[in-house]
Amino acid sequence: MELDYPIDPESLPPLRNPDILVGENDLTALSYLHEPAVLHNLRIRFAESKLIYTYSGIILVAMNPYKQLPIYGDAIIHAYSGQNVGDMDPHIFAVAEEAYKQMARNNKNQSIIVSGESGAGKTVSARYAMRYFATVSKSSSNAHVEDKVLASNPITEAVGNAKTTRNDNSSRFGKYTEISFDERNQIIGANMRTYLLEKSRVVFQSENERNYHIFYQLCASAQQSEFKHLKLGSAEEFHYTRMGGSTVIEGVNDRADMIETQKTFRLLGFKEDFQMDVFKILAAILHLGNVQITAVGNERSTVSEGDSHLKVFCELLGLEGDKVAQWLCNRKIITASETVVKPMTRPQAANARDALAKKIYAHLFDFIVERINQALQFSGKQHTFIGVLDIYGFETFDVNSFEQFCINYANEKLQQQFNLHVFKLEQEEYMKEDIPWTLIDFYDNQPVIDLIEAKMGILELLDEECLLPHGTDENWLQKLYNNFVNKNSLFEKPRMSNTSFIIQHFADKVEYKCEGFLEKNRDTVYDMLVEILRASKFHLCASFFQENPAPSSPFSSAITVKSAKPVIKSNNKHFRSTVGSKFRSSLYLLMETLNATTPHYVRCIKPNDEKLPFEFDSRRIVQQLRACGVLETIRISAQSYPSRWTYIEFYSRYGILMTKQELSFSDKQEVCRVVLHRLIQDSNQYQLGKTKIFFRAGQVAYLEKLRLDKLRQGCVVIQKHIRGWLQRKKFLRERGAALVIQRYFRGQQTVRRAVTARTLKEAWAAIVIQKYCRGYLVRNLYQLIRVATITIQAYTRGFLARRRYRKMLEQHKAVILQKYARAWLARRRFQNIRRFVLNIQLTYRVQRLQKKLEDQNKENHGLVEKLTSLAALRAGDVEKIQKLESELDRAAAHRHNYEEKGRRYKASVEEKLATLQKHNSELETQKEQIQLKLQEKTEEMKEKMDDLTKQLFDDVQKEERQRILLEKSFELKTQDYEKQIRSLKEEIKSLKSEKMQLQHQLEEERVTSDGLKGEVARLSQQAKTISEFEKEIELLQTQKIDVEKHVQSQKREMREQMSEITRQLLESYDIEDVRSRLSVEDLEHLNEDGELWFAYEGLKKATRVLESHFQSQKDCYEKEIEALNFKVAHLSQEINHLQKLFREENDINESIRHEVTRLTSENMMIPDFKQQISELEKQKQDLEIRLTEQNESMKGKLEELSHQLNRYREEEGMQRKTVEAQNEIHTTEKEKLMDTSQEMQETGEHLKKQFETESEVKSSLRHEASHLTVENRDLEEELDMKDRVIKKLQDQVKILTKTIEKANDVHLSSGPREYLGMLEYKREDEAKLIQNLILDLKPRGVVVNMIPGLPAHILFMCVRYADSLNDASMLKSLMNSTINGIKQVVKEHLEDFEMLSFWLSNTCHFLNCLKQYSGEKEFMKHNSPHQNKNCLNNFDLSEYRQILSDVAIRIYHQFIIVMENNIQPIIVPGMLEFESLQGISGLKPTGFRKRSSSIDDTDAYTMTSILQQLSYFYSTMCQNGLDPEIVRQAVKQLFFLIGAVTLNSLFLRKDMCSCRKGMQIRCNISYLEEWLQDKNLQNSLAKETLEPLSQAAWLLQVKKTTDSDAKEIYERCTSLSAVQIIKILNSYTPIDDFEKRVTPSFVRKVQALLNSREDSSHLMLDTKYLFQVTFPFTPSPHALEMIEIPSSFKLGFLNRL
Repeated sequence: MELDYPIDPESLPPLRNPDILVGENDLTALSYLHEPAVLHNLRIRFAESKLIYTYSGIILVAMNPYKQLPIYGDAIIHAYSGQNVGDMDPHIFAVAEEAYKQMARNNKNQSIIVSGESGAGKTVSARYAMRYFATVSKSSSNAHVEDKVLASNPITEAVGNAKTTRNDNSSRFGKYTEISFDERNQIIGANMRTYLLEKSRVVFQSENERNYHIFYQLCASAQQSEFKHLKLGSAEEFHYTRMGGSTVIEGVNDRADMIETQKTFRLLGFKEDFQMDVFKILAAILHLGNVQITAVGNERSTVSEGDSHLKVFCELLGLEGDKVAQWLCNRKIITASETVVKPMTRPQAANARDALAKKIYAHLFDFIVERINQALQFSGKQHTFIGVLDIYGFETFDVNSFEQFCINYANEKLQQQFNLHVFKLEQEEYMKEDIPWTLIDFYDNQPVIDLIEAKMGILELLDEECLLPHGTDENWLQKLYNNFVNKNSLFEKPRMSNTSFIIQHFADKVEYKCEGFLEKNRDTVYDMLVEILRASKFHLCASFFQENPAPSSPFSSAITVKSAKPVIKSNNKHFRSTVGSKFRSSLYLLMETLNATTPHYVRCIKPNDEKLPFEFDSRRIVQQLRACGVLETIRISAQSYPSRWTYIEFYSRYGILMTKQELSFSDKQEVCRVVLHRLIQDSNQYQLGKTKIFFRAGQVAYLEKLRLDKLRQGCVVIQKHIRGWLQRKKFLRERGAALVIQRYFRGQQTVRRAVTARTLKEAWAAIVIQKYCRGYLVRNLYQLIRVATITIQAYTRGFLARRRYRKMLEQHKAVILQKYARAWLARRRFQNIRRFVLNIQLTYRVQRLQKKLEDQNKENHGLVEKLTSLAALRAGDVEKIQKLESELDRAAAHRHNYEEKGRRYKASVEEKLATLQKHNSELETQKEQIQLKLQEKTEEMKEKMDDLTKQLFDDVQKEERQRILLEKSFELKTQDYEKQIRSLKEEIKSLKSEKMQLQHQLEEERVTSDGLKGEVARLSQQAKTISEFEKEIELLQTQKIDVEKHVQSQKREMREQMSEITRQLLESYDIEDVRSRLSVEDLEHLNEDGELWFAYEGLKKATRVLESHFQSQKDCYEKEIEALNFKVAHLSQEINHLQKLFREENDINESIRHEVTRLTSENMMIPDFKQQISELEKQKQDLEIRLTEQNESMKGKLEELSHQLNRYREEEGMQRKTVEAQNEIHTTEKEKLMDTSQEMQETGEHLKKQFETESEVKSSLRHEASHLTVENRDLEEELDMKDRVIKKLQDQVKILTKTIEKANDVHLSSGPREYLGMLEYKREDEAKLIQNLILDLKPRGVVVNMIPGLPAHILFMCVRYADSLNDASMLKSLMNSTINGIKQVVKEHLEDFEMLSFWLSNTCHFLNCLKQYSGEKEFMKHNSPHQNKNCLNNFDLSEYRQILSDVAIRIYHQFIIVMENNIQPIIVPGMLEFESLQGISGLKPTGFRKRSSSIDDTDAYTMTSILQQLSYFYSTMCQNGLDPEIVRQAVKQLFFLIGAVTLNSLFLRKDMCSCRKGMQIRCNISYLEEWLQDKNLQNSLAKETLEPLSQAAWLLQVKKTTDSDAKEIYERCTSLSAVQIIKILNSYTPIDDFEKRVTPSFVRKVQALLNSREDSSHLMLDTKYLFQVTFPFTPSPHALEMIEIPSSFKLGFLNRL
């Protein structure tokens, strides 16, 4: 008989979620969404896993742990920075990061709404959110805006927070903080708005509650000297602070908090005066509360004017005590006709006193908030902002008043905004996936809001009642009853009370007491008290009560700064705004702001009322979840499609439910569609979107059940087969044992039955017969087998020997064939290589020779042009000389006239002529000497020109002989020059004697007549000398023509020689000829002995040796030429200076002679002749002094010139000077003739000009001749160089076609020069050296071909050069420039890893070179003897070594930072998220947060990405020549970062803490260890840095049930701290039902074992930790002498010594 029991589905308990979904990060990921499931999930996370944060869709549920947790450090902030919100465990930092990221990406303002009841942790959560923004958006300025924003919290908490029965630090006001950001998303300022300060707390506190913290902090600091004038005492002494009976909070030091409050005041820029003003007002409020009001009868009251507290109150605020005492007990009533003063009773006076205290404190609070906003203002333009709203949650107490009414009204508005936002997000998600949108029924609280704020609503009726003079709470309540009872279902009247009303809020019903509503809404103070305070002498107090308060700070231009309660504007009661209306308007502004931003919700939950850590009170939590809208959100989600999977996630998770046919489809979306159609019959239970699958509530649990059943079924099948196989194996083993036993047992029985004496004898006889028979048969068989075996062995061995012989023969022949084939191949390859090399060499050398020929032709063409111009000048000079001849003829005619006139003046000038005759005779002797010298010089010039022409045609073999001849010629020239110096000294002596003679001439003026006769005779001789000068000019012209002919002939011969050499060179490089000669004869001869390869290598070596030899010779010649040119230029300058001095001396002599002739011409006709003679004598004395000084300077300079090496230019200069001196003497003589008469004077001046031009022409001719000789000499040297280079090239071509022996001979004969390991540079080239070698050097592409640290070695070779010169300033300048250059190039490339690696290597090499060659014994142990010779000799650079070491450390730290920045984004995806072992991990259902990730991860990093990045770092470091020890230290640092980042992410990702993820991590660690082994870095200690991560992976995999497991965990996990071990155990999350969750009892066992440890209490590893770096000393193996500078460095100005 079947009984049918009816079942009501609603009476059944709600369905349970699968174990895999228990403890999820997001409540919306649960398959069954209802209150028990939500509570169970929160209990598992909070009470067992110690996780205080949980997502519920877009809400972050924060449970107050009542315990300090290590999850808010900077390491946690950096771990959440840049991460997607769904990737990490729920956290307040994740919500803050999401808001910051959306603001930065979308340029849209954000808001974080933190709500909850008192004691739930709202203030702390808001503080942590602001701290997160301050940390991740650090600005680069020095304004420290972030610190100021955070510093505003302690101040507002001090003046706005108090102890309540529920919370020791309860915020008694609402606060909305706008944090402003600029375009770079950095904090630039902030602004704060406050709402509904609980002013009543100032004058009244319930039992076990306190007033605001600032009062107790002030009382605790009353004994300090700075506060003594406030006349405060302990908190128990004041009425306003002792009402609650609890003046002390356990664990709180009010005095220390006061110090912190003052510190934050100073941080915000508030000076001591401002702080003291605030403290004076606070102290005045405390004293006002202690003012004693005495009742006088029943209708009156009084205050004694001698009240000490009243006096202090008036003194602090600058008030008149009698007026305050009067109006505290009286009030003024103004009517239309009169003004009446009405006394107040004692309770009324006490209420007036308390109202005044509340009003003063409210103004002070608003003032402090306004000043904080001013301190946080900014000058720039706000780009975006993030608002943090810290506001009270829904409140319901036993007695609810006006404050609770306003709070719940605000929460109704916030809940409405929240509902609209949730539905907006849901609608966007559905529209994005093309899912049909169905309207979901949800609770709409608009009727409640209308009941409160609509027209004729509760607030409007309250304001209306407040306007009535005799309005009371009872009248207002009666109006409410009349308007809403039985008319509005949301308003009720209590059955047992006529003084309260009930409102049905969205969270619960709340009963409000009407008592005090009107008074709190009016918030009035009597007018006379306001007038008294307005007249206060204390400026701050007076400003509080001004009729027209000052406008708010200019900060409001950027962000609207509005306090919830602005100051009173007017005393007129009709214009006063009530508290309710102000709160409604401020709430309207807040909602307007929130609606314009993207909100993020944080709901703080108080887990229990006893403040016990991690205690879970389900009843209280459910009540708060309902109040804050979390359960309503879950209910809304449950009505739609709460579970949402991407197609990839569904395919990966439920692939086990798919058939083979379904898995064969290529389109995964189609596979998912088919599977769902088969598994879920009701198509309404799911919807297929574009990228996701939407499931109704319970469908994911159903799929999980099917998956689990499938897995269980598979497990049963596997178990069935394994158990069957084991049983069969056991049965077969037992059956075989039974058969053996049976066999032996039966045999034993048979033997016992059959054994007798006869049978035994017969058996024994049979055995003997069998023995002999078997022996015979076996022997026969053995002999047969033996013979057959021997025969087979013989044939086999023969066959093997023949086969082995044939194989050896074939191998021998193959070797012969290979030899010839390989030889032929080698010959062909060598021919190809040689042909290619010859072609390249020939083309390159022909191009160079052609270029040189073109350059030489251009130079020759220039010389020809110069010679033609000289020829033209010579033609002009001939014409000038002809003109001079004609002028001389005219001078002869004038001479006859002068003779006639001379006879007339014969008597007067006889004495003067005698003296002049003597002087002329001396000049003639000097002239003859000069002519002789000129002839000698011309002969010497001819000889030198002949020598130069001969030297142009000398061969290279006569080079040494030429040097000897040049040395001899230099000696001869030195001797000649000494002779010239002696002749110059004699000339100077003669000039002195001439001066003496001139003095004698002046004394013997009367004897001028005889002199005139001699002068006439001298003029006749002088006419003859003019013809001699003409001959000399013709001789010079002929010499010039000869020189030109010689130059042209030299050029002609040079061109012919160059063309001949070029033709020979081109003929010698005939490709076909070389190919025929080498390929037929030489190569075969070489290949017969296998010498081809050696010959080729030898030729290459010989070529390199010759090239280096040519280069060194070329450098040497260039240096010699430069030195000679420098010396020639210096000598030419000195010669020019001497010429100027000679000209000045000759000018002086001319002036003297001109004056003498002028005096003689006057013929003693002037009376003042004697006076002129005295003046001339003074002039002569001055001239003598000047001449002596000039002679001394000339002597010094001539002695310096005598020590110069080049004598040729000096001889030419002396020739010019002598010729010019001679010409000048002749001009002076002509001037004497001109002075004799006026006619002769004109002709003389003309002749002087002509002779001056003639001297200039002569000097120019001589200058050109000397210039041509110098150019010829340079051409000769260049020709010699070219001849040598051409001959060496010819020799090289011949050598390349010869054998190794000849190449070696050439190598030995022309070996390279020995270098000193120094680089010579000039002081002015230092900047160019630093620029080219450090600043402009690009390591990429150049490093491959360089020795490690080549720039460092070059710098050190320059340092050695400066040290060898013993030049301290030069060395100091080079070292400072080098260090500054390295700092600059590192600063310019702070993010360039290759550049940092390159200069870290070079800095270390430079440091090692300074140590290696410092001369200190400890660094010279491994030096070679030659390296020891290269040590620094003059300076100790230990200080610079220290500076370089510091620079290297700085570069290393930046180098590590760049590597960490590059590899850090790859670590978590590669080490944690990527599945190295495919198919092990399984995806779990995800919640809304995972679905709504703000940024899609497009970069799929794998473990291979990490290894590739490490390989790139390693190869770059090795390529740049970084020391292996430094490489090991860098790798160790990188491995520490990998381990720390991975482990930190594991701590913060509960979904990653599973057994299978431990296997993945262990596999990835093995890949890193293999990489270390491949790079031979096992000794770098990098593996040890991964030990914490390895132990964490082991902890995830190990069994975690028994006591032995706990002990093993304690013993094995030595690198993990106790906090980290407990965190992993609490976070352990099974992926499948086959894994078991860690029980709380096991966690407690492990924790008990770990209590004995004394390790760090920090959860996170410090990823910024840097190991100490050491730079090892590694001596350079490279010899400084062998280092060559690549041309790519552009350091041609450096010379190797």
